[in-house]
Amino acid sequence: MTQAYDPSQDGAKMSYAKDMSYGDYLHMDQLLATHELHSDAHDELLFIIQHQTSELWMRLVLHEIAAARELLKGDDFRPAFKMLTRVARIFDQLNSAWDVLRTMTPSDYTTFREALGNSSGFQSHQYRLIEFSLGNRNPAMMKVHEHRPESHQMLSDELARKSLYHVALDALSAKTGVAFDSQVYRLDAPHSSDPEVQRAWTMVYEDPKTYWDLYELAEKLVDLEDYFRRWRFNHVTTVERVIGFKRGTGGTSGVQYLRRMLEVELFPELWHLRGDL
Repeated sequence: MTQAYDPSQDGAKMSYAKDMSYGDYLHMDQLLATHELHSDAHDELLFIIQHQTSELWMRLVLHEIAAARELLKGDDFRPAFKMLTRVARIFDQLNSAWDVLRTMTPSDYTTFREALGNSSGFQSHQYRLIEFSLGNRNPAMMKVHEHRPESHQMLSDELARKSLYHVALDALSAKTGVAFDSQVYRLDAPHSSDPEVQRAWTMVYEDPKTYWDLYELAEKLVDLEDYFRRWRFNHVTTVERVIGFKRGTGGTSGVQYLRRMLEVELFPELWHLRGDL
């Protein structure tokens, strides 16, 4: 008779009464205790975990963007490239999560939707911080966070510093010698396509050997926005599949609002120049 495997015979530590365990390190008791249900609906747990895990991934996105921005300021491109690649892959991971949520039918959702009250992903301060840090800045969006002073302050602080794209444009200007109008660096408005910025990026794409770091930076930014766009598109599709064209719980127009967000371009010049090459 085959005996059950005993990991301790191979040297595995089996007692953690006095040492930090896996659960201790990750604070698993506290983490798993946060799944407080507001109804007895079976699918509410899926809904909560989907959004909580998304927020955890967004926390990492902000961590990586902040570090990449500082590295680019110091002209240290190589490690920044790795971080920007990681951000793109995180959004790929978030895209896959929509596939799980889409197993919830409209009938499933109606069993607990009232329990949500007016709570909505529209109110995610981390998502807003991601948009602000990438350059899509709309101060009007801050009002929804006024009830949480700490979150509101984080957004205010972000609006006071250059976005990731601003820092990329600093490097672009310095290395190509093309000067940009001060309006390109507005901190309190979404970035708009600028002809001089596009001309500078076009120089890079026409001579990648001379501007290889900028060329690679441009492609890392395009890759990031590509995955970010896919995430937004999958969000729209999932919402339409689950609630149709009803208003969102936070009072937005739902699918119509999300479709408008699909039109937002984070790094417009990097997309527009492709037709001119």
